[in-house]
Amino acid sequence: MTVIDLHRDDIKRGLADDEILLIDVREPHEFEAGHIPGAVPHPLSTFDTQALAELIANDTRRPVFSCMSGVRSVHALNAAQEAGLPIEAHYRGGFKDWVSAGEPVDA
Repeated sequence: MTVIDLHRDDIKRGLADDEILLIDVREPHEFEAGHIPGAVPHPLSTFDTQALAELIANDTRRPVFSCMSGVRSVHALNAAQEAGLPIEAHYRGGFKDWVSAGEPVDA
């Protein structure tokens, strides 16, 4: 399995340049309570590789998984790669890192 760790600055730059499709794999209630602006929800508990394939197929941005702290995003990477999807990167620090740095949050 290939895992590319991205850090907060990578995420900020990628979102600002519209080069990253940030896929938040936290649960719906977590996402609704607050998420990184621009992130799209795709919960790990109901992980649907076909829906994910359709999402990334219609988007030219680099898909990157994000979760609370970087654990579930690695599980999502594993599931995506096992399904043959070309996703290799995740936000290593996740939402906790984003919030602790005082970055903006959407609810």
